[in-house]
Amino acid sequence: MSKKITFIGAGSIGFTRKLLSDLLTVPELRDFEYAFTDIDRHNLDMVTQLCLRDIAANGLSTKLTATVDRRKALEGSNYVFCVVRIGGLEAFETDVEIPLKYGVDQCVGDTLCAGGIMYGQRGIAAMLDFCRDIREVGAPGCILFNYANPMAMLTWACNKYGGVKTVGLCHGVPHTHEQIARALGLEKGDLDVVAAGINHQTWFISVKHRGQDMTGKLLAAYEKDPILSRREKVRIDMLRRFGFYSTESNGHLSEYVAWYRKNPKEIRKMICLDDWILGETGGYLRVCKEGRNWFESDFPNWLKADPECYVPEKRSQEHGSYIIEGLETGRVYRGHFNVENRGIIANLPQDAIIEAPGYVDRNGINVPVVGELPLGCAAVCQQSISVQRLAVEAAVHGNDTLLRQAMMLDPLTGALLTPAQIWQMVDEMLVAQAKWLPQYGPAISVARRRLKKGPLLPTKKSRGAARIATKSIAQMSKDRVAATKNAAAAAK
Repeated sequence: MSKKITFIGAGSIGFTRKLLSDLLTVPELRDFEYAFTDIDRHNLDMVTQLCLRDIAANGLSTKLTATVDRRKALEGSNYVFCVVRIGGLEAFETDVEIPLKYGVDQCVGDTLCAGGIMYGQRGIAAMLDFCRDIREVGAPGCILFNYANPMAMLTWACNKYGGVKTVGLCHGVPHTHEQIARALGLEKGDLDVVAAGINHQTWFISVKHRGQDMTGKLLAAYEKDPILSRREKVRIDMLRRFGFYSTESNGHLSEYVAWYRKNPKEIRKMICLDDWILGETGGYLRVCKEGRNWFESDFPNWLKADPECYVPEKRSQEHGSYIIEGLETGRVYRGHFNVENRGIIANLPQDAIIEAPGYVDRNGINVPVVGELPLGCAAVCQQSISVQRLAVEAAVHGNDTLLRQAMMLDPLTGALLTPAQIWQMVDEMLVAQAKWLPQYGPAISVARRRLKKGPLLPTKKSRGAARIATKSIAQMSKDRVAATKNAAAAAK
C-alpha cells in the first residue's frame, strides 16, 4: 500500500518546492502520495502548479493533490511536514514593529525575544489543531516534521500536549558546519562535528579534522578571515567569551542574548549590512515582503522557467527527505534533530526540546547521549529554555500572566524594558494579534480596555538602528536573478 506525505502550509514556495524536489530525488519515494494544504488558496494554487509542472518534466507519475481542507489532506498520512507561518506577514509585522516602539530592535523576531514569543503563541494554538487532526485521521504512528519557528516552542507543545511524535528540523547546523570548514581552509567533509544545545543556540562542542581537535583554532581562524571577521562579530564574540561557536547567524544570535542590541550604537557596531541575516533591523520581515511580492508579480515567468531537476547533485541539505529515506529504505542518515531531551544532554532540563546529533535507519530516529554541555553554553541555553517553558504553557492555557513573565525573563527584552513597559507592550501585541490568538479571548478584552483607559507609558516612533527600505517591484526588477533567488529561498 502506498504511503502518504502531507505538507501543511504548502503555499510556502521556498520550503514546499525544495522539500518535494528532495523527496522525489529518492526513487523509493516516488510512488508515495503527496498532499498539499494551506488556508490561502491563491498561494496554494501557485505552488501546486509549479510542483505539478516539475513532476511532469521529470517524467514521473507521482500523485500530488492540493486542498484547503486540512483534514482531507491529512487522511491516511504517514508523514507530515509543517512549514506554516501563522498570521502571515501581517502578524509578523506586528512582531517587529510593536516591540520597536519600546526600544526592542530585532533582526528576525521568530525564535526568542518579544517577536518570537508572540509568534509562538499564534503557532502553538494552530499546531495543537494540526495534532488533533493527525491523531484523528492520520495513519497510526504518523510523524510530524516541524520546520516552523519558533522551533523549540512549537515542537515542545506538540510532544507534550499534541499527542503526536514531533521532530523539529533546522538547517543551521549543516550550514554552519560548512562555514567552519571554510574558516579553517578545509572542505566540509574533512570535519567531523558534534553540535548540541537548543535550536538556534546549538554549540559546536567538538570539531575534529582527522582525529585532531580543532576547537581551539577556531577563534584565530575567524579573526583573521577578512570576510567572516566583518560579518560574524556577534558569533565571534560569543566564541571568544564562551569558547565554542554557535550555529545561528549573526543577526539571529544577536537577539537571543542580552548584550549586543542594547542601543543603536552597539547594534551598528556588531552587525553587518551585507545581508539581512547579519543583523539588519527587521531584516527578515523585509526580505519576506520582497520575496512574496516578487513571487506573486513574477509568477508567470516562474512557470516559463526551467523546472526543478530531481537529481542527487541538486538535493538540498534539509534533513526531511533524508530522514524519510532512512526510515523507509534503511539507508543510514546522520543529522542533527530537535527532540525531547530525556537524558541526551545531562545538564539541560529533561523535558526541554534540545538539538543534538542522531542517526536514522529502519529502526527509527535515534539520538545518542551527548553528556554535559560546557557550563557556560548550558547556562545560555538554560536561560532561553526558561523563556520557552513559560511561553509554551502560556500559549496552551491562554495564560497572559505566564506570557508576560516569559517576556520579562527573555534576555534582550528584560535587559531593555521595565516590567510596566513589558505589560503595556504585551497588551498591544495581544490586541494587534487577536484574530490569531483564540485562547486569549478574555485577556485580550481586558488588554483592550486597559489600553483605551490609559494612562499609557510613552513610546517612540522608530525605524530602528539599521533599517533598509523594502524594495518595490520596479526596484527588484532591475536585478531579477537576485529577486527570484530571494523569493525561492524561504517561507514567504
